Amino acid sequence: MIPNLSNSQTVRKTVIETEHGVVAAQHSRAARIGAEVLAARGDAVDAATAVSFAIGVVEPWMSGPAGGGAMMLWRADEQRAYTLNYGMRSPKNLDIADYPLSGEGKADDLFPWEKVVDDRNVQGAKSIAVPGLVDGVGKAHERFGKMPWRDLVQPAVDLANEGLYVDWYAALIIASTTRALSQDSDAAALFLEDGQWPTIAGWTSIAEKRLDMSAMAKSLAQIAEKGARELYDGELGAAMAADIQAKGGSLSHEDLRAYHATFHDPLQFSHGSAKFNVLPGLTAGPTFQQVFSHLDPAAMNGTTPDGAAYAAYVDGLKSAYAKRLDEMGHDGESPEAPGCTTHFSVVDRHGNMVAQTQTLLSIFGSRVVSPSTGFLMNNGIMWFDPTQGKPNSLAAGKPCLMNVCPVLGETGDGARFAFGASGGRKIVGAVSQLSSFVSDYGMSLSDAFHHPRIDVSGGDTVVVDDSLPADVQAGLAEKHPIHSARRTVFPYAFACTAGVMRRNGKNAGCTEIMSPWGDAISEDQI
Repeated sequence: MIPNLSNSQTVRKTVIETEHGVVAAQHSRAARIGAEVLAARGDAVDAATAVSFAIGVVEPWMSGPAGGGAMMLWRADEQRAYTLNYGMRSPKNLDIADYPLSGEGKADDLFPWEKVVDDRNVQGAKSIAVPGLVDGVGKAHERFGKMPWRDLVQPAVDLANEGLYVDWYAALIIASTTRALSQDSDAAALFLEDGQWPTIAGWTSIAEKRLDMSAMAKSLAQIAEKGARELYDGELGAAMAADIQAKGGSLSHEDLRAYHATFHDPLQFSHGSAKFNVLPGLTAGPTFQQVFSHLDPAAMNGTTPDGAAYAAYVDGLKSAYAKRLDEMGHDGESPEAPGCTTHFSVVDRHGNMVAQTQTLLSIFGSRVVSPSTGFLMNNGIMWFDPTQGKPNSLAAGKPCLMNVCPVLGETGDGARFAFGASGGRKIVGAVSQLSSFVSDYGMSLSDAFHHPRIDVSGGDTVVVDDSLPADVQAGLAEKHPIHSARRTVFPYAFACTAGVMRRNGKNAGCTEIMSPWGDAISEDQI
């Protein structure tokens, strides 16, 4: 690590305990909107619905209506967990001949695939998969929501009409992807100045710049009025599909009409006295279970993990990823590339919980904007290996293999938690360690989120938080190549986590310590 950063700076987030509901999200304004829903006596699913749409407006490069993902739901009255998968699919009319290998080595974005001609699987209209987020959120609300759909989507409409405020962090994110955004005229018009320069606010923080999100506001208003299926069965979906086909993509209105998010039984397992509910299928849920199958709860003693525990985390993650890459497909992210995902968790005053992850995949997704809808589109096709004959090879009408890993857990003393993260392949390691911190070592939510983690993402190198004790780092270095890194705002050496916990009738929430926008807000703070 190049020693540019301060060694005396300390960053912390305050974690409160309350009898009221709490929302933990990667953007403070979205978290506040969710807390307002809870304060209006809404269910955790109502709050999650409002947060889902709001956060797609305030950090549109991470997720949005043209994305996908999955959620875990805990219903306190039933004492039961549900899973809802709203992952993306490849379009029915996708032609694999449109993605010839270039023979120029590996791609330079999230995944170590062979490079495709013109990076067609990475950005541009041909990289767009069938989005599932809006239908997924709609199905969750239809089954468990209590407040009117229109009232929950309206705050996002208001945010979009207000325009996206460009502060220093938004400017940094836009600047990181300026070259790619400039290649789509509609994306350039929305995010860049003069179609080619990053939008940057005045350095004095007095000047204010906002991006015009009025097209998105109009589309969200249609979804608020007509319901979630408007993006699939209605005129809005037809317009979006027409936009993408005009730009050379294969997404069709037929693909949208055929799409339906699905409820599934959770993958359940125990770890010592702890219990977990995770996503089954083409997600990181099975990988999370594999990690814990290599951890011995009897050997994890004390109040914090020692060197042996971190060694066990490394072994568990390496073994789990070997199985995942061999049997589920090479879905890995390169260490340098940021993922384009967001996660938020909700707990209401009754103990109902939601752990929800949603994504466009890459940062700014396909870097293509649908002009009719104002939506930034996903690049879900990049989830597939463009080389044929692999477990996860590109094909038409096929579900994407996702890294999402929302988790519901219960500790031996009865505390419940809902965790998740963004960060591509870094997600499962982060969520596994947080879950172990609270279930094996009895850590509070605050202690768990502030505690240093490692990252093992399927390669040989172990990335270690530089605040780990020197003897722990030395012990890991005896068996593995290690890279010491700082938890920073940008770039992302570790996943960006968010979670809530309920213990003895008190709720708490926390987000990634270094996230400048992330916040946990309770309804009594409204």
